[in-house]
Amino acid sequence: MNLNRKQAPDFKTIDKIDITQATLHTLDNGIKVYTLNSGSQELTKIEFIFKAGMYYQSQPLLASAANNLLETGTKSYSANQISDGIDFYGSFFECAVDQDYATLALFSLNKYVEKSLLYVEEIIKCPTFPKDEFEIYISNKKQKHLVNSQKVNVLARRKFTELLFGEKHPYGVEVKDEDFDKLSIDTIFQFYKSHYHSANCTIIASGKLDENLITVLNNFFGKTTWGTVSEIKQPTTILNTTTIQKHFIEKPDAIQSAVRVGRILFNKTHPDYFKFQVLNTILGGYFGSRLMANIREDKGYTYGIGSGLSSLVNAGYFFISTEVGTDVTNQTLTEIYKEIDLLRTTLVDEDELETVRNYVLGQFLRSVDGPYALADKFKAIWEFGLDYSYFEKYFDAVKSISPQDIKDLANKYFQEKDLIELVVGKKN
Repeated sequence: MNLNRKQAPDFKTIDKIDITQATLHTLDNGIKVYTLNSGSQELTKIEFIFKAGMYYQSQPLLASAANNLLETGTKSYSANQISDGIDFYGSFFECAVDQDYATLALFSLNKYVEKSLLYVEEIIKCPTFPKDEFEIYISNKKQKHLVNSQKVNVLARRKFTELLFGEKHPYGVEVKDEDFDKLSIDTIFQFYKSHYHSANCTIIASGKLDENLITVLNNFFGKTTWGTVSEIKQPTTILNTTTIQKHFIEKPDAIQSAVRVGRILFNKTHPDYFKFQVLNTILGGYFGSRLMANIREDKGYTYGIGSGLSSLVNAGYFFISTEVGTDVTNQTLTEIYKEIDLLRTTLVDEDELETVRNYVLGQFLRSVDGPYALADKFKAIWEFGLDYSYFEKYFDAVKSISPQDIKDLANKYFQEKDLIELVVGKKN
């Protein structure tokens, strides 16, 4: 076969996406297990998910401390014994907590899943929160917090969500130095008891799964209820978005300014979410975006600038984020608003829209490559109570969006008077 290397291969559009779907199983005690049996390697990832994110904490740092301290000691094992035991079988265990959920994940060779789950069961059901481990954890986190508090990008990220949601809203709480001293083992243990139990647990397993995996999970976690089963209460929240549009925090020694521009918006359950993602991609959602072309490539003000829509379970917000030299901060803001205004007033060129449309669909294809990616995609809809029709609607919206749709969305959501601006840096 002769290849003509001077001619590019034919370009093909993506007409349909077929996604391997999760299968639902239910353990004897009612815990739901979703499995994604895919892949060629004898590996399994098992995620234990709890409604125990920062949204549910009664004070700052509580959710992350409870999650991270689970593996520091149990009734049967010390932290070192847990670490050494899991390592012995070539497995890996990690804890993670975000705004809405806390997750414990085990990665294991299939032949060692049962042996590794012995430790995971102890971590979930029988943590002891040893005092010495608690003190080390708090000391390390406090020191890291103090170091990060000198960075303009960290300060901007913390303050921006507070401006959007309000300082008392779970999504807007800004951690302060004194919050570390207010934590106690007792409050952490009470949070654990209230949120880490069988009635608040969902399991997602992905990989080349053994046919007896559900039986194994049932033996460890499904025979009876476990933990202190109680109803997870929705916190009382009051949205208190700032009414002041422009904000500045001075850091006299700053070399760069951290810039944030955005507003409260919606999450992925909103009907405009799909097409807004295309609008966002054009503005600042990929390397070829307008913000990158203007502020990085043309002006040279920054190494990178981007925009996004953060989709939380109980809210959502749009943001533009960058760090620039303090001497070009005002010019950068001028160019940001200029690009936003162009989207409101001028129709997007069909060629640009087609490029972005293909990019968005291509990124979607990449995001469902492999069993763990499929699990992540499922989790992204499961958290919001959505089903797989979500992806079909997303695909259809991206394929059908028009330049007029883009302009209408920009006028609906990008009015400058609705945007909150925050700069952290040095005055010039």
